[in-house]
Amino acid sequence: MPTDARVDPRGVRFTAWVTSGILAVGLVTGSWRVLAAQTALFALCAFVGLRSNPWGHLYRRTLRPRLREVPEPEHEDPRPVRFSQGIGFTFALLATVGYAAGWTSFGVAANALALVAALLNAAFGYCLGCRLYPVVRRLVPAGSPTETH
Repeated sequence: MPTDARVDPRGVRFTAWVTSGILAVGLVTGSWRVLAAQTALFALCAFVGLRSNPWGHLYRRTLRPRLREVPEPEHEDPRPVRFSQGIGFTFALLATVGYAAGWTSFGVAANALALVAALLNAAFGYCLGCRLYPVVRRLVPAGSPTETH
């Protein structure tokens, strides 16, 4: 199973901004290819590890070094973030299938829901998937055979 070091919440928000842009392009164009690319990025983060995200690499290499003057926030547990990436993967996959199959309304709905969640995280630091994570953990306790973390 992949392991990630604790994550910088500023990097998560940066990634959410980029993701919001990609999801907005997908919503405006209705392109299943755009959504397929975002679906692949969500899959990398959820199933391989957060460090495999190219936007995270961009943040770590270019933006974080320039934030030396700003006090670094406490780093967070990566599990809720990875869980939220899994939810994003699900909605992006549904949007991709919807657009590709010609079910435009279905694709738009799934795409819009993913975009709203990404924008909440980017603009306000409110991660819906992260908030849902403890609820799911209570339903599926740690160490259970169905655990995927």
